[in-house]
Amino acid sequence: MDYQIAKGVFDILPKDPDEEGKWRDSHLWQYVEWVIRGVAFEYGFREIRTPLFEKTELFQRSIGNTSDIVSKEMYTFQDKGGRSLTLRPEGTAPVMRAFIEKRLDQQFPVQKLFYIMPMFRYERQQAGRYRQHHQFGVEAIGNDSPYQDVEGIDLLYTFLNRLGLKGMTLHLNSIGDQEARNRYRSALKEFLSPLLSQLSEDSQERFTTNPLRILDSKDERDQKALSGAPSILDFLNDDCKEHFSTVCSLLKKMGIEYNINPRLVRGLDYYNKTVFEITANELGAQNSLGGGGRYDGLIKQLGGPDLPAFGFGSGLERVIQTLLAQKAPLPPVPSTLLFMIPMGDQSKERCFELMTQLRRVHIPVEMEYSDRKLKSSLRYADAIGARYICVLGENELASGIVELKEMRTGATEKVPLQDLQKRLQHG
Repeated sequence: MDYQIAKGVFDILPKDPDEEGKWRDSHLWQYVEWVIRGVAFEYGFREIRTPLFEKTELFQRSIGNTSDIVSKEMYTFQDKGGRSLTLRPEGTAPVMRAFIEKRLDQQFPVQKLFYIMPMFRYERQQAGRYRQHHQFGVEAIGNDSPYQDVEGIDLLYTFLNRLGLKGMTLHLNSIGDQEARNRYRSALKEFLSPLLSQLSEDSQERFTTNPLRILDSKDERDQKALSGAPSILDFLNDDCKEHFSTVCSLLKKMGIEYNINPRLVRGLDYYNKTVFEITANELGAQNSLGGGGRYDGLIKQLGGPDLPAFGFGSGLERVIQTLLAQKAPLPPVPSTLLFMIPMGDQSKERCFELMTQLRRVHIPVEMEYSDRKLKSSLRYADAIGARYICVLGENELASGIVELKEMRTGATEKVPLQDLQKRLQHG
């Protein structure tokens, strides 16, 4: 029987044995998540966690039946009660469901939430894209100001900068309100209609169901056909133009460079007004480090109050892979400070007692439990990256003094057992 891991997913290990699998080392994930929580807190966002699955209707209603996610990529199943449930493919809809259900609008006029959660999509596996991927996302609900848009963009930019990433490009666009999109959709279809046979198969299908998604296509045939296509920016009303102009002006004042990209529409149907994406060049075609935008009206669409909202999602797989590709500075791998090797049962008991005391004052200590040879114990201490080792035998028990050896340099020093804690706390 084959118990190998399913296609499109991966394990996150303390240290992946595959040289190309360094991005799956758990200490990298812990570091990135630590940075996320620090930045999110500084910007006033608080964590939310939603279930892995929701009722299928939630995603059909919010994302839209014509989107690729709903039509092709969702993991949907029936439970024993015959209810249709779907593994979470994106984070915004579940957060909106929780917001409405728990009436979070009654707590504060503006709710600023963030999450770090796995998402599930049935996709063709490739670099930076997996069937289970992990996402950092934020949702700011209750504020329609363009300042909120810029705060969200700046939060993602700050997170990536704090990790030490370079060479990022911010792509920016406005897709206006529903009226502007309806007028633009008609103009785009009119422009593409004579070129329909030249489009890719997916885009020919989208021409009828959701023509704006053709703008998102990476297919060379579609890009060629779109040359000279009308820009959605020419269809914005005065309110949307002013909103977008303020976003651009604020970004300039903050020193954040951006590239206006009229073809940027994002892949989810609920967006309006500001949309954005931050890319890097290290991952080829799958070069997005995160993106999002404004989705005023989504909460009302799901049965809640009519409140504006802004959010983004950032795929952690791509962020970590880019970190490594750019050789960004990384913190040292957490390691054991002291590895203790007892010689005999009496020494083992004393080592265990000492280890427990040291751990209670936050000193990372391990000890040898087995009776293997000293040489094997030293190899193990070296493998786990222990900074110091000490051997505790009859002589050390009798004298109350141990020899502390630094593994990297080989330097040794005598330390009374009663002073061991103080010595280790001072490095």
